Amino acid sequence: MTDTRSLYDQYVMPTYGRFDLTIERGAGCRVWTDEGRELVDFGAGIAVCSLGHAHPRVTKAVAEQAGQLVHTSNLYRTRQQAVLAERLVRLIELDGKVFFCNSGAEANEGLIKLARKFGSTTGRYEILTFQNSFHGRTMAGISATAQEKVKTGFAPLLEGFAHLPNNDLPAVRAAIGPKTVAILLEPIQGEGGIHLATPEFLLGLREICDANHLLLLFDEVQCGLGRTGDWRGWKSIAPEGVEPDGISWAKGIANGFPLGGFWARHRTLDDRGPLCNLLGPGTHGTTYGGNSVACAAGLAVLDEIEEKDLLAHARESGAYFAGVLRALESPLITEVRALGLMIGLEVVADFKDRIGSTDSRPPSLVLTSLLMDAGLLVIPAGEKTIRFLPPLNIERADIDAAVAILRSVLASPPLKSSSS
Repeated sequence: MTDTRSLYDQYVMPTYGRFDLTIERGAGCRVWTDEGRELVDFGAGIAVCSLGHAHPRVTKAVAEQAGQLVHTSNLYRTRQQAVLAERLVRLIELDGKVFFCNSGAEANEGLIKLARKFGSTTGRYEILTFQNSFHGRTMAGISATAQEKVKTGFAPLLEGFAHLPNNDLPAVRAAIGPKTVAILLEPIQGEGGIHLATPEFLLGLREICDANHLLLLFDEVQCGLGRTGDWRGWKSIAPEGVEPDGISWAKGIANGFPLGGFWARHRTLDDRGPLCNLLGPGTHGTTYGGNSVACAAGLAVLDEIEEKDLLAHARESGAYFAGVLRALESPLITEVRALGLMIGLEVVADFKDRIGSTDSRPPSLVLTSLLMDAGLLVIPAGEKTIRFLPPLNIERADIDAAVAILRSVLASPPLKSSSS
């Protein structure tokens, strides 16, 4: 039988810088490779598996729903989609409606289309985004993303985006022009390195949008639906005074089943009626989005988070985890940035020199590989930061196990494996 790596090399497009690891199964925050190795998984599929791998509640919900109905298309109604939409609107405590799709990139694409539709009668289409952001891999997503590495080779990009310094209100005010229609940001940047918007910035953006008839759109694909210890990532930063006009979701919504969505506010902004009704029949759609199995998985995830009070658990576990990381006081660590279970650890710029590594990759990838070889999965973020994104139900014993591996690697990096 041909081994998995050879099959990938021959038949799968090389669009990812994959690590040399083939994962065969998972349970909770552990995974096992095809070679029988056990690893502690603190990446959770890049913040996707909110309840960990193979959670029995999700498995049961998916199996039962798959035995009844998998897919009908969106030409018809299904109960699971309606109930999940109602549930999400209730949880964020803001009136509005939800559109379901398959991924975070599609959810952000929907927000971009909503903004352009909103501005179409006045000739406005420009959206302001922020440095180190990440909004997906579609053409609109890479155009919105303020990182040059995702744009190279894909010109001409979609016009109508301006990239600004994060947490800089004067820069935002100066950038608003006659074509500006919306502001799109991640309250907590994930791929960019776990950088938090300040409360003052979020409050100021809301005021700017109100004063200029702009939409305020939050990309909560990574930080939303519990990861920060609140259903709403922005509320963990600014508890009062900020209400967005649109939110995108995906990742942790269905524990690994392809599901995304965006919410739009039930607020009348012009004579066309509420914003949440602006995208009418024929203006937007998807074949698979919100299918019955994915929505059943999403409902199971939300049930488990609510019933087990995993929002509070995420806050408490995140505070403990960040505290333990900061207590390491390693000369290789410059900063730990954290909110709930969204934690970034940044290493020194000369990390590779200090550990004697000749690996040509950025420090974040070198450290990620070293940790993987030692039995811990994390996610690189930018040049110098690794992300810890464990399940929301993570136990302290697992946090301690992950930190022990990190401590060991930082104290004595196994350089022979760092270039693998």
